Amino acid sequence: MSRPNAESRPDPWRSPVIVAQLPDTGLHRKLEASADELQAIAEVGGLREVISAEASFDVVPRSGGRVEVTGRVRARIGQTCVVTLDPIESDIDEEVDLVFAPEAEVRRMADLIEECEDNSEPPEVADPPEPIVNGIIDLGRIATDALYLAVDPYPRKEGAVFEAEVIAPDPEDHPFAALKALHDGKKGK
Repeated sequence: MSRPNAESRPDPWRSPVIVAQLPDTGLHRKLEASADELQAIAEVGGLREVISAEASFDVVPRSGGRVEVTGRVRARIGQTCVVTLDPIESDIDEEVDLVFAPEAEVRRMADLIEECEDNSEPPEVADPPEPIVNGIIDLGRIATDALYLAVDPYPRKEGAVFEAEVIAPDPEDHPFAALKALHDGKKGK
């Protein structure tokens, strides 16, 4: 039996927006994760705990079926210091600026980028848009992804410094110490 991972588990924080129902002027959404969502975010992300998580997004339709999502994700997370192993808390404040497009367009762009990579000099290409899957953009998933990307993989307690313990070598502890002891023992006779 394999261990569950982020790919095999459902998204811990969901807030779907149906693209077809977006008003022309767009919409503004504020999200705040519930206690169960906070626990699930921590479990999926391998964090000691997620104390709070909130997001604020503007979702605006653009031409060609594209949708722009901008906003900010804020969270307070609990981790373990890699030096002292003490529990520590960190704040996350991450900006989000993404463009979504219909899946077919994203596939076409990926094919074009692949064709360009076959040529010797690929042109500079901006990041391709994210796919709109089944007509839905999940703001909870966007918030969770931004949170995970902002997590420090090696958190340190303020002022904690890793210092290797330096032990002065014993002058009598070397590869030839036993021979020296034998030699010194014979001299004494």
